[in-house]
Amino acid sequence: MKLFHFTDLEKKAESILGSHPFTYIKSGSGDEETLGDNIADLRKWKIRPKFLQDVSKRDLSISLFGKNYKTPYLLAPVGNLGIVHPEAELAVSRAAKQVGVPIIASTVTSVSMEEIAAEAGDRWFQLYCSSDMDITLSFIRRAEQAGYGAIVITVDMPALGFRASDLTNQYAPFKLGAASGNYFSDPVFQKKLACSPSKDFQRAVDEQLKHLFAPGFSWEDVAALRMATDLPILLKGILHPSDAKKAMEFELDGIIVSNHGGRQLDGCISSIAALPAIVDEVGGRIPVLFDSGIRKGADVVKALALGADAVLLGRPYVYGLAINGEEGVKEVLDNFIYDLDATMATAGVNAVSALDRDLLVRT
Repeated sequence: MKLFHFTDLEKKAESILGSHPFTYIKSGSGDEETLGDNIADLRKWKIRPKFLQDVSKRDLSISLFGKNYKTPYLLAPVGNLGIVHPEAELAVSRAAKQVGVPIIASTVTSVSMEEIAAEAGDRWFQLYCSSDMDITLSFIRRAEQAGYGAIVITVDMPALGFRASDLTNQYAPFKLGAASGNYFSDPVFQKKLACSPSKDFQRAVDEQLKHLFAPGFSWEDVAALRMATDLPILLKGILHPSDAKKAMEFELDGIIVSNHGGRQLDGCISSIAALPAIVDEVGGRIPVLFDSGIRKGADVVKALALGADAVLLGRPYVYGLAINGEEGVKEVLDNFIYDLDATMATAGVNAVSALDRDLLVRT
């Protein structure tokens, strides 16, 4: 593959995927103001290097919830990967395991969480809370049994965002059954079906869509889920410091600053603009992770210098999957690790733990 620029990855993936799947991955909500701001606002921060530092050895490692990881990368939860490659999340899991990067497996995967666990190394489970709490609790129990190390509750999707490009294309992978791996394999969900998906696939998909979103999900429900598992729980989609404060009051274990890659609420604050105030509010009491807009090693350095404890990669690895399956994902991860290492060295920093705001200037 040997593609090093994000734009080259994107162009190559576009040439391989059909127009509708590619647009689904690339696009954001509305007129994509937030999607663009995620990238543009990262560019407003500039690295101010210090030289004559000993950077002969660099330490990219981090620690989260008592575990050490070789790099600060995690793979963001991305659903519907069956539209990208036949091996979908399985190829992603194998590649991440080879490189030593944890994955966050989505609720809306094309295969089940148990199948992913059989291929993956370190793994967390991202939870879209269903309108049926019994299904949600079943997912948590299954994640525990399958060896997932944390639960990531996505809170910024009470309903599907206004995704104008997909609406124009009349393309909805959810309705095609591309996100049914966990639902169709769930014992609680199966009891709601009049017959198995193999006998009436579309009816099963329609039943899943009835339970997919939970617009009434509230802090009280979060408290109930906190009681339901001993696994660390992180909230993904936090952009306001008051929500970060409340997450700590509810004894949650971590926060992921994210606007869903610009795919939910258009016109909202970019993730990098939201990050500093949330880091200040948290004050180091729980980990703060960063998601949305990461396109190169310098972006990672900026997010970590502004206080993030780790970063999530999304679209870049999905494009790698589209281009060359497992090997494509691995190459993207290898390149991102190399880029981060080189960026730290040339900025005069020898460890992720040494990154701080003094390294940056906002223009």
